[in-house]
Amino acid sequence: MEKAVIDLLKSYQLRTTTVRKQVLDLFMQSKHALGKTNIEAQLEEIDRITLYRTLRTFEQKGIIHEAVDGSGKTKYALCSHECSEHAHHDHHAHFYCSLCENTVCMDSITVPEVSLPEGFRINSAQLILSGVCQNCQ
Repeated sequence: MEKAVIDLLKSYQLRTTTVRKQVLDLFMQSKHALGKTNIEAQLEEIDRITLYRTLRTFEQKGIIHEAVDGSGKTKYALCSHECSEHAHHDHHAHFYCSLCENTVCMDSITVPEVSLPEGFRINSAQLILSGVCQNCQ
C-alpha cells in the first residue's frame, strides 16, 4: 500500500511527507468518506493545522473531494482518476447512512443536468441520498 501512496503523491507532484502518506493511506483504505475528526482519531499525534493544510492541498490537486451528505459535517473522499487540480469530476451522488453516519460515494449515480430559467447560474450541484447502508441493515 505504501508504494501506491507514494506513487500517487508523485503523480500529483507533491512532496512525500509522513503526514501526507498517513492521510492518503487512510483514504485509500477507507470504504467511506472521512471527516477531520475521523482522521484525527486515527492519527493521534497529528497537528490540526498540518491536517487542514494537507486536506486543502489534496482537494486543490484533485486527489480528494468534499463529500456533501447533508449532515453538516465536512467529509472528504478520494477522487476518481479523471480529477485534476484544474477540474474535479465528482458529480456523483453521496449516500449518507442515518444509523452509522458514514457517507459513501455512489459513482454510478450522477447528478442530473438541470435547465434553469434565464438569468440563473449554477455554481454547484449535489445529489444526496440518505437511508440505511447495507452494513446496518
